[in-house]
Amino acid sequence: MTVKELSSSPSLSSLYPKAVLGGLRKSGGDILPDTEFVRSGVTVDPAHLAAYNQVCEFRLADTLPATYPHILAFPLQMALMTEPDFPFPLLGMVHVANRITQRRPIRVTEKFTLRVRAQHLRPHEKGKQFDVVSELLSELDPAGEPVWTDVSTYLRRGGASGQKRERRTELAPPAPKADWRVPGDIGRRYAEVSGDRNPIHLNPLTARMFGFRSAIAHGMWTKARCLAAFEGRLPDAYTVDVAFKLPVLLPAKVAFTSWADDGGWAFELWNARKPKPHLRGSITPE
Repeated sequence: MTVKELSSSPSLSSLYPKAVLGGLRKSGGDILPDTEFVRSGVTVDPAHLAAYNQVCEFRLADTLPATYPHILAFPLQMALMTEPDFPFPLLGMVHVANRITQRRPIRVTEKFTLRVRAQHLRPHEKGKQFDVVSELLSELDPAGEPVWTDVSTYLRRGGASGQKRERRTELAPPAPKADWRVPGDIGRRYAEVSGDRNPIHLNPLTARMFGFRSAIAHGMWTKARCLAAFEGRLPDAYTVDVAFKLPVLLPAKVAFTSWADDGGWAFELWNARKPKPHLRGSITPE
């Protein structure tokens, strides 16, 4: 594996033009690059963390929400997926699932090393999918084991594999534990704290260019918002796993529900006006 050591966080303002230009090329084959991006000396800006917590409705605390390190890893993920040898253009890829494992509470004052790589390219009924794996290692853990791991699964549509599609039976949505109003500007607000300025999230005009009738909420915002609903009940070590279903068209009213499941929880986010799920997930103690 080729390791690329970075001395600073990649500039997202320069990576987005690369992503746009990359969208003009065809998909480039079936081989993911054998490359890992590594950045040491990563620290958390408490003011940025506070802004993130406010947007996602986490409480202010001296530990990180499990979804926050995804924000630290995002520039490295972008750098990896805009490299010339990456087989798929970034524009048009769909974030279909995300699994985060936190092995202990992570304090704001820690210093970290980040590692990001792509792996497990495989067929999908609608094209091909692969995982981008991000790991956070703390200088407080001399053994060098990750304290946090994030696996984001992406779908590249086209060239369907011919796999037989599983029949899914959609049930009526369960009685919600809470109804949330999602404001029309949440895409722009989350973009400010996450750096993810994909035009589908920013305003209706740019979203329509990609086939959406309005801007849509970031999938990782919906995951973070759901996780915030469990604050005060989460164990020190756990995995939170979600599958992203239908996008949340902004503004929106959504229904959140959760239930105990095998020592942890299962949860769903639904369109409050129609029986259609936006997200399904689980929280499992480690």
